[in-house]
Amino acid sequence: MPAQRDRAWTSEAVRRIEADSHRSADTHLIRLELPRFPGITLYLKDESSHPTGSLKHRLARSLFLYALCNDWIGPGTTVIEASSGSTAVSEAYFARMLGLRFIAVVPASTAPPKLEAIRFYGGEIHEVTDPRAVYDAAQQLAAETEGHYLDQFTFAERATDWRGNNNIAESLFTQMRSEEHPVPAWIVCGAGTGGTSATIGRYIRYQRFATRLCVADPEHSVFHRHFADRSQKLLADGMRSRIEGIGRPRVEPSFVPDVIDRMIAVPDPDSIGAMRALSAAIGRRVGGSTGTNIIACADLIEEMAARGEEGSIVTLLCDEGERYACTYYDDGWLTEIGLDWRPAEARIARLLGCPEGAREA
Repeated sequence: MPAQRDRAWTSEAVRRIEADSHRSADTHLIRLELPRFPGITLYLKDESSHPTGSLKHRLARSLFLYALCNDWIGPGTTVIEASSGSTAVSEAYFARMLGLRFIAVVPASTAPPKLEAIRFYGGEIHEVTDPRAVYDAAQQLAAETEGHYLDQFTFAERATDWRGNNNIAESLFTQMRSEEHPVPAWIVCGAGTGGTSATIGRYIRYQRFATRLCVADPEHSVFHRHFADRSQKLLADGMRSRIEGIGRPRVEPSFVPDVIDRMIAVPDPDSIGAMRALSAAIGRRVGGSTGTNIIACADLIEEMAARGEEGSIVTLLCDEGERYACTYYDDGWLTEIGLDWRPAEARIARLLGCPEGAREA
């Protein structure tokens, strides 16, 4: 019988993570009025207010607890993850909390501020040129170090208790209870691992809500192709999304399409334009995946208005935009890679009722 890890250490590790959760207030729900669409209200679940600045803080906490309670991590275990950046930032935070070595396997294109944040929390960086190589590289490092590969792309959909326990779905429905339309017509989120959409979709069904789930996906991602045709499991070579954190070249094991009601494919320039318009509207920078969500929300809002429907839509403000100061908020960088964000920026500015000519600083 294999030896079990130090139960006292595991108990203390779980206590530390749970204590950290209790010290953090729930993330805010921001209400946005839509002057051109009376009767329809848009809400942002602000996940950037987590200690590590993104939605991935929830996932990292769940993955560590899942690994601890499965006896996969003990004192001295090296923890490995394949990530586009934000998950690794949050996991580095929890690894430091537990006194564990952490190595993030990231694409070489990852925004430098994310790499700095990983290092700030004591994490190490292992870069790979091809984003599709992150999985094999992470597995190899885990074998070489006799460590544990957290593997967010497999375990994201099962590490979180989708029935409740203050998951993101339970949290946002609780916060909506006193609004005019407490049961949203739509919830919109992106798919990086598929864990968030799986949690929300399952929770909606478990609670018997009429809410529908829409997943906004970068144009150059396989997820929306797989949703339309289950035989599509890999993205064609040469296709690559510019939106960090969402969209993948392969269908991840944690992606659960059957709990999704609709997917909307969003071109990269539109994500950037929407991100910038929203940042101007709320007075602080948000990331590109939030812009992807906002484009899908705009489509749904316009469709609801055309049908004469009223109601609420809730989406996620996924992370803070300062991590993208040298990319998405750099006009020269965008011009160099050929992304024209201005038409989408103007569209979303009109949707949000921003003054003509308002621009994100």
